[in-house]
Amino acid sequence: MYLKPVLEILPLTVRNMVQSLPNSFIQQLEEIRIRQQRPLEMIFTHRACFIDDKGRLTQQAKEAYLPSQTDCHKMLNLVSNHSLYAMEEELKRGYVTIPGGHRIGLAGKVVMEHGVVRHLRDVTGFNVRIARQVKGVGQSLISSVIHKEQVENLLIISPPQCGKTTLLRDLARLTSNGHLHRPAYKVGIVDERSEIAGCVYGVPQHDVGVRTDVLDGCSKAEGMMMMIRSMSPDVLVVDEIGRTEDGEAIHEAIYAGVRCFTTAHGFDLKDACRRPVLSSLIREGVFTRYVVLSRRQGPGTVEGVYDQERRRLILPGQPNQVAESS
Repeated sequence: MYLKPVLEILPLTVRNMVQSLPNSFIQQLEEIRIRQQRPLEMIFTHRACFIDDKGRLTQQAKEAYLPSQTDCHKMLNLVSNHSLYAMEEELKRGYVTIPGGHRIGLAGKVVMEHGVVRHLRDVTGFNVRIARQVKGVGQSLISSVIHKEQVENLLIISPPQCGKTTLLRDLARLTSNGHLHRPAYKVGIVDERSEIAGCVYGVPQHDVGVRTDVLDGCSKAEGMMMMIRSMSPDVLVVDEIGRTEDGEAIHEAIYAGVRCFTTAHGFDLKDACRRPVLSSLIREGVFTRYVVLSRRQGPGTVEGVYDQERRRLILPGQPNQVAESS
């Protein structure tokens, strides 16, 4: 069960509430928001609800279960496997990725030193983001990314929770496996937050393709160079670029003859162009395909596919929805 790793890090009180939900609701569960002494919140595909101590959903905050300090302490211990010291780097970043690619966001007291985050203590808020693998969601787009044995450099743009990681994962799988009428390519995934492949002890828990190698928990910029030097990929896959060093690594990879699939936050192409690193890459024509996603008709709604000149492409028979939230 894909939710098993999530259930295992929830305090027993909250775990029982989640397990009491009807299966139809569990299938649509995207986030569990746990805040000390504030209403326990469940985010589903099309709505958000609170939940009471009997596991009943409600729109009334005053009826909701209020996670206690003990609940939060228990959850932090479960997330860290009772070793906060071993989780020091994750605490500094503000999130932890658990098996299955599920991400636990953390909120609390930030300890700064010389303007740099050194530690996160007194953790009183958790955002459990549910990751799902949905095979085949990239099928309608693969022909616009790989055609005539030409692999495009792809940028997927969307706000958070619109399915970009799910789509990226499936495109990596399809590219790696190939098809009767489409060659297979060597794929290298640099999985900084362990969300694409969901590795446990270095072994992908998601199906990312038979010719795919994964660098798990490695920074994108350093990992891309390591992957090129060591594994000679045809296609590099990384999630959520945005830092200067990410852009420089994308440049290096492409000029070394490697194709790149990546994602970035933004509402549309214009929004992406307002971000300095992305703007530079877009102006230079580094990316030759763009896919813009939204939640307008549910997670993974394709708002547009564009070429290198940012001209909209029309894809015959393309469904409106291609990916679940991730």
